[in-house]
Formats: sequence, C-alpha cells, structure tokens
Amino acid sequence: MRTLVTGAAGYLGRALTAALVEAGTSGLILSDSIHPAAPAGSEPITGDIGDPALHNRLFAEPVDTVFHLAGVVSGAAEADCSAGKHVNLDATIALLEHCRLQAERGGPVACFIYASSIAVFGMPLPSRIDDTTAPAPTLSYGAHKRACELLIDDCTRRGYIDGRALRLSGVVVRPVLPNGALSGFNSDLIREPLAGRAYTCPVGPDATIWIASLQRTIANLLRFAAVEGPALGAQRAVTMPSLAVAVRTVVSALGRVDPAAAARVGYAPQAALETQFGRWPLDCQFARARTLGLEADVSLDALIRNHLETR
Repeated sequence: MRTLVTGAAGYLGRALTAALVEAGTSGLILSDSIHPAAPAGSEPITGDIGDPALHNRLFAEPVDTVFHLAGVVSGAAEADCSAGKHVNLDATIALLEHCRLQAERGGPVACFIYASSIAVFGMPLPSRIDDTTAPAPTLSYGAHKRACELLIDDCTRRGYIDGRALRLSGVVVRPVLPNGALSGFNSDLIREPLAGRAYTCPVGPDATIWIASLQRTIANLLRFAAVEGPALGAQRAVTMPSLAVAVRTVVSALGRVDPAAAARVGYAPQAALETQFGRWPLDCQFARARTLGLEADVSLDALIRNHLETR
C-alpha cells in the first residue's frame, strides 16, 4: 500500500505525516516544493506540484491513497492568478488524471482525500450555513476549490477514484507564515497575546470566525479517509465541524487562560477583510459531517489550553 501526501512540508502536511506514521502507515510518499521531513521508511519527492515530471515520479508505482493538501492560499492566489491556477487547479486535475490512468490500467482505485475550504462560500456570507447551502465563491482560491470538488465528484462517479473533499475552516494556531493567507489573523489573535506580545486585530470584536485546532483537523482528515465511499453518496464535499465564535469571545477565552493576554489585544478593523473573513454565521450546523464521525473541538478554552501545552 502506498500513500501520497502533497504539501507534506506544510503546517497540515507535517502533522498529517506524523499521524500517519503513528498509525503505522507504510509506503508513505511525501511531496512538496521544499524538502519535507521524511520519517524512516518514507520517500520524500521534492518538486513543483504542477510539473508533469513530478507527477510521473509520484505515480511511478501504483498509489492507493492520496491526501492532497498542496495549495496557494487566499491572498496569494488573488495576487498571482497564474500561480493560483497552476497549483490549485491545474495540478489537481493532473493528479486526478494520473489516478484515472492508473484505474484504467487495472491498478487500484485510489482513495483521494482533498483539503478543500470554506472559501467555497463567498461574500456576502449567508446568515446561516448548513448542508443545503449552495457554494458561491467570490475569491479565486474558493473558485479553484469548488471546481476541484466538482471534478472529484465526477471522477468518483466514473469509478476513477474514491474521492472526498473536506472543507476546512481556519486551522489554528499556525506559526507565523508568509503564505498569503488573509485569514491568518485567526491564529495571530491567539498566538501573539499568549506569547506576551501586543496584537492589533484587523477585524473588530464583533467579527465572527470559524476555527478548528490542528489536532482536530488531522483527526477529521483521517476519519474522513476511513469512511466507506457509499456512505458519502454522489456529492463528496463535506464541511468540517468547527467552532463558530465572535472575536470578542476568543479574547475573553484568552483572558480566562492568561488574564494578561486579553489586555494585549487592540483593534484596527479593515472593512474589506472583515467582510470576506469576519462574517461567518454563528448560525451553522454540520449534520452530515457529524453523521460520518467528524467533530469540532470540545471548546474554545480547550483549544487554547492545548496550544499552550504543545507550542
């Protein structure tokens, strides 16, 4: 059995790799544009995820499972349309094509787990989001993610893959990374005050966000991969359960964990940023995901305390 992880050197990729190793997964292929840390027995393959030569190396032998995490995120994809399309759309299509060719040659039908995003929901965000809410992306990043979700549905229908796409929210608490993520304030709001540094939040205290811990996100990805295909039906995109909270609620929780932390937070709201990334409805439900065994973090306080214990 061979398991491919793209974006393996990233924040999610490193954590997923560690979890797969802990679970005893063998035959790991770890791909990224920079050299990923390679546990014993794994195969690191470095290169541009959009390069056909790299794909040939990744599929030199049959691949049973693909965790496709590689991507150019929100702000970076808006700033460089070509780079966003190259990585987010073209590279995903190429991976799916290799899976198709593998299946048509009589090889394994790969389980293809795709890291999608709640960016498939665009602004103005609806007052409620549930399993019936239609995606309507208003950023290139979200459009790329939605296009790939549809392609995964179609490739699954045709029997080329056993696909599934998990729509991730803000995964926290990320380290400081110059990756162009416009929602990076989700992590900054928690990380900086707890590190003893003053933090000026670019959205107001009444802004609302969806967040999930790294540990819960990885657990959900692994659970999602283990779900039997028929349980997912024809539409393979699922929105991951997350904590829906106001920024002021996050600041209050910081104060309960570290009384001085809340006082370190100030505000300088940026209207455009808050409209796109700080208006997530508190009225939300994730019924379909929960029936599949996916869960949100237990509480905001537990998420913050876990960050302090593991940073």
